[in-house]
Amino acid sequence: MALKILDSCINCDMCDPECPNDAISLGAEIYEIDVDKCTECVGHYEKPTCVSVCPIDCVKPDAKNIENKDDLQAKFLSLYG
Repeated sequence: MALKILDSCINCDMCDPECPNDAISLGAEIYEIDVDKCTECVGHYEKPTCVSVCPIDCVKPDAKNIENKDDLQAKFLSLYG
């Protein structure tokens, strides 16, 4: 599934530059993840870099956008194929 950034985000700017898909941007109040671009780093890394660099652990799976590894791989291929 795609990821989302919780309201507890402190806008530390750690996640945005780490996203290989440019799926993270500053929203009205906090950073947001574009579900159409988020592959949870499938195709790039073993695990999502935004999760790894978040100092307050506020990047979580988005239950409204459930995707399995095959879905994420297909999305990666549609972005870069």
